[in-house]
Amino acid sequence: MAGFVGCDETIERLYFYLDGELTEVRRQEIALHLDLCGPCVGAYGFESELRKVIANRCRDRVPDALVARVADALREEHGRQGG
Repeated sequence: MAGFVGCDETIERLYFYLDGELTEVRRQEIALHLDLCGPCVGAYGFESELRKVIANRCRDRVPDALVARVADALREEHGRQGG
C-alpha cells in the first residue's frame, strides 16, 4: 500500500516520476500526493509541458544544467507558496 509523501519529496522526485524511473509503489505515492496538492500538481503540469516543448524544439536530451536550474526554480516557487 502506498504511503504519504510530502511536497518536498514529491518535487524532488518529480523528474523521476515523469521519466518513469520510480518503483510502482513510489509512483502511487507521488500520484496520490499530486491528486491532493494543488501547488505540486501545478509544478507537475508545468514540468510536463516544458518537457514537451523542449522535446519538440530540440530533439536532443535536455542538458543536466537546465534540468537543475528548472528544478531549483520550482523548489523556490513552491517554497514561496507555502508547500
